[in-house]
Amino acid sequence: MEKKIHHTIEYLTNVLRAAQEEDGSWHYCFESGPMTDAYMIILLRSLHDDDEELIKILVNRLLAIQNKNGAWKLFKDETDGNLSATIDAYFALRYSGYVDEQDQLMVRAKSFIIKNGGLTNAQELTKVMLSLTGQLPWPIHLQIPIEFILLPRSSPISLYDFVGYARVNIVPILITSNLKYHLKSSRTPDLSDLIVQRQLNEDTSELSRGLLTTVKKEINKLINFPKNLRSLAFENSKQFMLSRIEPDGTLYSYFVATFFMVFALLSLGYSKHDSLIVEAMKGSKNLICQTKDGYHLENCTSTVWDTALISDSLQQTGINATDPMIIKAGEYLLSRQHYKYGDWALNNSNTTPGGWGFSDINTILPDVDDTTASLRAIKGLTSVNPSYANNWSRGVQWVLSMQNNDGGWSAFEKNTDNFLLSLLPVDGAERIFIDPSTSDLSGRTLEFLGKDVRFNTAYPQIQSGIQWLVKNQEENGSWYGRWGISYIYGTWAAITGLTAVGIRKNHRSINKGVNWLQSIQNKDGGWGESCLSDIYNRYVPLHASTPSQTAWALDALISAADQPTNAINKGIMQLIDSVHQSNWKTEYPTGAGIPGAFYIHYHSYRYIWPLLTLSHYRKKYL
Repeated sequence: MEKKIHHTIEYLTNVLRAAQEEDGSWHYCFESGPMTDAYMIILLRSLHDDDEELIKILVNRLLAIQNKNGAWKLFKDETDGNLSATIDAYFALRYSGYVDEQDQLMVRAKSFIIKNGGLTNAQELTKVMLSLTGQLPWPIHLQIPIEFILLPRSSPISLYDFVGYARVNIVPILITSNLKYHLKSSRTPDLSDLIVQRQLNEDTSELSRGLLTTVKKEINKLINFPKNLRSLAFENSKQFMLSRIEPDGTLYSYFVATFFMVFALLSLGYSKHDSLIVEAMKGSKNLICQTKDGYHLENCTSTVWDTALISDSLQQTGINATDPMIIKAGEYLLSRQHYKYGDWALNNSNTTPGGWGFSDINTILPDVDDTTASLRAIKGLTSVNPSYANNWSRGVQWVLSMQNNDGGWSAFEKNTDNFLLSLLPVDGAERIFIDPSTSDLSGRTLEFLGKDVRFNTAYPQIQSGIQWLVKNQEENGSWYGRWGISYIYGTWAAITGLTAVGIRKNHRSINKGVNWLQSIQNKDGGWGESCLSDIYNRYVPLHASTPSQTAWALDALISAADQPTNAINKGIMQLIDSVHQSNWKTEYPTGAGIPGAFYIHYHSYRYIWPLLTLSHYRKKYL
């Protein structure tokens, strides 16, 4: 087994070395379901932007991932299909003009949509898209008065209670819904035969009407309605968007948010030839990556995330920081450290910028996970190049300042946890609208602070983080992870974080976590968890092993065991075997975005996590 470990590490190292870009970064695809491909086709046709080459390649990818029953899925084991994904793809293919409505698979897709409740049974983003294109009237509960944006942060609910990635979608949606805007032409398909009337009537439910009434009362109570209040709200909404446009023209670097922004700008009277829209489209078109099923439009790039993780995993194998590959990666990462204040400063105004974002062009959207990953990657360079020390210190201070009052860490913003928002009539509202402390962020941050900053339980901030993790452990011993699938991811982060800061390996929480991981090990030695866990809020086995989830589980067990156990050794052999495979298990999405709506297959994960785990095994046991 020892020889196999060495050879596999060498193989993965060579693969990654060969894949590095000239600028020092790694560009691996951030692959998701059909939403982004479909929305781009719809946007291009809506704007009469006849980029036929782009439309054709996106159509080809949508057709390639369609199932035999006509539906589209977000992951392999998702029952018969996903209604919203199927509506998105069906509409886009119809709008493209390249697919015959009477094609057998399109007829089956239409049948699937009707059988599952029709257009009005879709998830919120799909409903918004359908309203923007004139297929549905604007849902009642989305017609919150635009004046909502002016409510002060002292209100029970304000715009800034929402986390930034939700906020940048909400504002353009508020603009267009208040103007009841839609863009429809003679080329737009008519999907009225997919509306189930009973469901349409249910949209005006008592809950929706009650929510709208409550918000209106708050606006009336808190604002003395000057005559120009409505125009002021629209102007503030517009400026909100414009101030968050990244250098490539996209809104917050997200394509879906940019999609909504383009419609919002059009509703405010902008021409489709305006430079703002032209640049937004140009930046969006650059988000193309290649998958086995054809070309795909990423919602954003994962370049900083991938580069930081890969550089660190390579250094964990023993590659020195003086290696040109590591130096080039470090130079790239330094060029992406943030110097601007973003929305993260709303609840953390006394801290100097110093974080990193997720995508290549982020300048105002740093997050804790990308920052700790980048800091891991450049740590070795601080001894090679003293000028890195200042960047390192700025980053560490930023991470420490982002700790929430409850002791944990969240992804993007500090103390953004107004749980009133979880009561909004939107599926998964508690995980979409707010950014509370999570086990994966808290555990990974503790792991960084313990291993790389050399903090331990003597530090009050570490004690608070430990207490949060112990308190939020599930009864069965697992932890839920927000940004990966799901309980394996959270349990890995928690265990490795706790052990890194000095928690004893026989601590009750560690033992419970280890026992849980061992109890769900597959017969082949690996681990695999379904995306259904993220939907049902409970562990759902995949009944197959994936490389990343196997690596996460093993890394947790290795961190808690002084000697390799049978479970660890069996898992290592399965992990080594998986490195050379290429099948649905190596492509299964293990990244989480929007529960039930958006999951990510990181093309980099099949290399990063096995390499990191095998390196940790070799360093500790061989």
